[in-house]
Amino acid sequence: MLDYPEFKKLVGQLVGIDLNEYKSQQMDRRIHSLMQSWEIQDYDRYLEVLKTDPQKYKEFVKKLTINVSEFFRNPERFEELRRHILPELLKGRSKLRIWSAGCSNGAEPYSVAIIVRELGAADRVEIFGTDIDQAVLAKAREGVYEFNDLKNLPPELTLKYFKIEKNRFYLNEDIKSMVDFLNHNLLKDPFLSKFDLIICRNVVIYFTEEAKKVLYRKFYDSLNPGGYLLVGGTEPILNYRQIGFISYSASFYKRP
Repeated sequence: MLDYPEFKKLVGQLVGIDLNEYKSQQMDRRIHSLMQSWEIQDYDRYLEVLKTDPQKYKEFVKKLTINVSEFFRNPERFEELRRHILPELLKGRSKLRIWSAGCSNGAEPYSVAIIVRELGAADRVEIFGTDIDQAVLAKAREGVYEFNDLKNLPPELTLKYFKIEKNRFYLNEDIKSMVDFLNHNLLKDPFLSKFDLIICRNVVIYFTEEAKKVLYRKFYDSLNPGGYLLVGGTEPILNYRQIGFISYSASFYKRP
């Protein structure tokens, strides 16, 4: 019979996630809540179900990765991007590379794409959205949203960039074509590089302190000099000076 540490190791190998890099209390609660709802009594059976039932496997991965996103989430951060950071970056460079890490349903990189298009710079920007969950990336590529996903988007931008049919909001192709979505595991896969802006919000909150330190150093290395990292409001980088960052404003860190 498998014990819990053995189960975590094997299921981590199955889904390609090192569960020991996540805060154990939060991860254990999610894993056991599914075990209870599926009425599974032991870890051997749990592992077997995940190996043989594609629907439950998808549900398990979704539970682990907690995909929550919406357009212009924390609007003041996007206002900072619109008013200051993106114009500054565009002034100094002919081409920008932007990465939304842990992009979930695509609302975050698409929000950036809308701002860039409003600034008249769509042809000067490459935007990448990455996530570990293939299913949520498929939703992002589809670009179809509910009203609640757009609650922070100004009405004039909703009307300009979405087609509304039967209470569903279909993002137009001009914005969809601006974002490339890729499958990527932040804790395992090599990082892309030479970015001018990286956004990673409400992702590392689930990781251990050690995993966070490694991740933030990798983000620093992936930025061009003068580039910015935007993190979640509850995820301040306490050792940002040691890494080499300058604290620019709330949630924004700059590589000098």
